This record gives sequence, C-alpha cells and structure tokens, in this order.
Amino acid sequence: MPRRPTGSIALCAILAWLGLALPAAAHPHVFVISRTEIVYAPDGAVQALRHRWSFDEAYSAYMTQGLDKNGDGKLTPDELAELAKVNIESLPDVGFFTTAKANGKVQEFGTAGEASLAFENKVLTLTFTLPLKTPALANRSFGIEIGDPTYFVAFEIAEAADAVTTQGAPKGCIVRVMRPPKLDAATQQRLAQEDVTATPDMSAYQVTTRALVACP
Repeated sequence: MPRRPTGSIALCAILAWLGLALPAAAHPHVFVISRTEIVYAPDGAVQALRHRWSFDEAYSAYMTQGLDKNGDGKLTPDELAELAKVNIESLPDVGFFTTAKANGKVQEFGTAGEASLAFENKVLTLTFTLPLKTPALANRSFGIEIGDPTYFVAFEIAEAADAVTTQGAPKGCIVRVMRPPKLDAATQQRLAQEDVTATPDMSAYQVTTRALVACP
C-alpha cells in the first residue's frame, strides 16, 4: 500500500485488516458526522468524552465488506466487534482526532473504551468513550477540537441540538459550537486534482470544529 498521510493511519489500519484498498478519490477521502457528549463528575471535573462518529455511505460499504458472516443481510454487534477493536486500537496514533483543553490547558487522554459499531441505513457508526487521563476541573471553560488537520478525513459536527452536549455539567454552563467556514470553490477544485497519495497543505485553512463549554 502506498505511504499515506499521517492523519490516515487509523483508517488505513482498518482497510489493511479488511484487505481493501482506498478508492481513487480526491481529498477528503472519508466524511464523518460527529456527535460528542462531555461527561462531568459530581465535583465539576470533566471525566470523559463520548464520541459518536457516523461514516459516509461509500466508506461504510468498504469497511463492512465481508463482515456478514451468516449471510442474513444484517450486521450484528458480534460481526462488527473485531472492526470496532481495530478502530479503537488505531485511533491513539492520530490522537483520536481530538484535542481537549481545560481552562486553556491541553489535556491528555487515557485508554479509550466502550467501543461499539452499528450499521443502520447503510451508515456505519462508531461509538466510544475517551476518558481524560486525569479528570480536569474546568471552572471557567472546557473546549474540544475535532477533526483531521491533513483533511484526509473531513469531520463535520452534526447540525443538530445534540451535536455537542454535556452530562452532569455545573449549573449555568452553556455549550457553543464553532464550525469552520466552507472551503471556497477554487480550493475544492485544487484538492480534487491532488495526487491521492499526497498530503495537501491545509495550514492556511480551518478544517476542524471547535466546541466550548463556558461556565459562570
């Protein structure tokens, strides 16, 4: 397999396990709709993030080829368990495509767990819990950034009220989501003409989504 951009390590690991090759498509190669729940402890410290990532239909089809072992036309949690394991074991290599900051200080993550996959309406969705290595008291703010700076994977936070939520947050905390601007037509055309094995220079563009929990 050709050498891939750093940001695609986790996804390439999945494909290698399945024995598949990436389709010859321009950047981005994969689209993900993301939802996240920020989990607080009773003392107001942030304990974990619960991510829910839904892949686009084309990539979902590639990822699930050959996994319907009993041929009943449905994919059960048991049939998807090994793929979920590959996901969770590979994502640390790309920092889970997630940055977290408590009162402006970058936080380290612990070992991700509770990983599961579901396949519904031709869409594969990965759900997992990403704990902070040390629970963080974020008495002013807690922020997350989700995305792939290499733009191999295009993350988009869902356009819904539950795109980013909190569980157990202190009273009065509010969530603000800051989505990146859409890429202009010229940039999209340039990316469409890129060599599929190349890493485009996206340093001049904001391609990740930020969310901030602000507390009184």
